[in-house]
Amino acid sequence: MTAIRLISLLIPLFAANTAAAEVELSFYGGIQNAPSSDVTIAGDDVIPDATFGIDWEGRSFDAPVYYGIRVTKWQSASFGYGVDFAHNKVYPQDGELPAGYDRLEFTDGLNTLTANAYYRWQDALGEITPYVGGGVGLSIPHVEVLTADSRTLGYQVTGPAATLIAGASMPINDKWSIFGEYKGTYTVNEGDLDTGGTVSSDIFTNALNVGVSFNF
Repeated sequence: MTAIRLISLLIPLFAANTAAAEVELSFYGGIQNAPSSDVTIAGDDVIPDATFGIDWEGRSFDAPVYYGIRVTKWQSASFGYGVDFAHNKVYPQDGELPAGYDRLEFTDGLNTLTANAYYRWQDALGEITPYVGGGVGLSIPHVEVLTADSRTLGYQVTGPAATLIAGASMPINDKWSIFGEYKGTYTVNEGDLDTGGTVSSDIFTNALNVGVSFNF
């Protein structure tokens, strides 16, 4: 799955009837992290059942970097809707893995795809336009769980995701604008292990994003 390919397929759909609506293609990056969460291993004949806590970190600028892409169709001066793909990441802090685990992370990544709605206050602060948004969708992480006897590495649809966004944008010219925002995303993850069990964790990510948008 590539986010750029997915977004490129959606652009013609959102760009239809552009005479009555503004379409915005946005790219963003920034600093993303996550608080600790419980991880549960269940129903596995090779890895024993267990529940333990992990303190996560995002390492936003380590490859593969944290990034996001979204397409928004503004139906009016105030209301818009669209899709958002985010390549979030979570690594356990050094020394956090329990005995027997060589790797347990979602680093390529803790991906989310959501359908969002937005409200903006156009030019409310001069050229600066505040906005808020939120939506729901899917968590599609790259599940990585390695032990001496188990090797799970792959993308899976693991559960629902929900996101909230608040930020502000400012135009550079009639086509381009820049923006900054806070984005919080909650994901429910239950991934399948290659030995027949599951790995589960509900993870909340926090991000401070900066980005650029092209309007057409």
